[in-house]
Amino acid sequence: MNKPKLLIARRIYPEVLSKLQEHFDIDYNDSDEVYAKDELIKRLQGKQAAMTTGTDRVDEQVLKACPELKICANIAVGYNNFDVASMTARKVQATNTPDVLTETTADFGFALMMATARRVSESEHYLRKGLWTQWSLDMFTGPDVHASTLGILGMGRIGQAIAKRGAHGFAMRVIYHNRSKLSAPLEQACKAQYVSKEELLKTADHLVLVLPYTPEAHHTIGQAELALMKPTATLTNIARGGIVDDAALAQALRAGTIAAAGLDVFENEPALNPELLSVPNIVLTPHIASASRKTRAAMADLAADNLIAFFTKGQVLTPVNTIQ
Repeated sequence: MNKPKLLIARRIYPEVLSKLQEHFDIDYNDSDEVYAKDELIKRLQGKQAAMTTGTDRVDEQVLKACPELKICANIAVGYNNFDVASMTARKVQATNTPDVLTETTADFGFALMMATARRVSESEHYLRKGLWTQWSLDMFTGPDVHASTLGILGMGRIGQAIAKRGAHGFAMRVIYHNRSKLSAPLEQACKAQYVSKEELLKTADHLVLVLPYTPEAHHTIGQAELALMKPTATLTNIARGGIVDDAALAQALRAGTIAAAGLDVFENEPALNPELLSVPNIVLTPHIASASRKTRAAMADLAADNLIAFFTKGQVLTPVNTIQ
């Protein structure tokens, strides 16, 4: 019996590749270069399956050109690289990798928020340039994290995990805004209080963004929203690029509208708005919130399990859409 043909669009760990080789005839992108759309379409010809990451855009044009495609398994919890409506209409299964990255991403989000508040990158650059010649009382002072107000925009699994770290580990007051209010038991577990978006922006000492990207969420945080925040507040984005208007953020940081920002995701990444590189009060990381070896391997492994289950059992473990 012929094996289904699978495109693995980015490099994966050897143990996951070996597992997939038992079930699929594989075209493997060992060079790890991001395929342009034309190349992605070319590589998908005759393929029934694809293992993708957020860099691989599967839209109507790709789907129309690749009629044999039956499933795309994303190595990510987010799936804004998928045109889910078109995939559903063309009966192409979409899957993602929730849960396995929750705690690792929450660890990083909290670390990035703390580094932002306590001016870790800014002070390190100062030291590396040889500018530190003496200690002074007010050198690189920043806002406290403990006993401050943590605001979370987007209260899914990762948002809840961050809330628990703040409330239980740092005695923070936790407020949040979400599309829907959490159940009373979940709010109690997170020690979190639901507030309006406006109150969240006005009240939070440290605002962390963990909402999914959708067209409606584009520039959820822009000039008007930044203007509502405290001048002593920090903003941390570990969600998706495009949720923050990066140009407006750079301007707000330069003007002192807010105190500092920490970004792991960017509009048009890996390209950056150059203004972000010219302001000192910002911590920048290259989309690594889930980047522990254990977690990244678990993400790839879950994507592989979705592919295998689809062809062996006719169902998947973590579907994004429902195929009738």
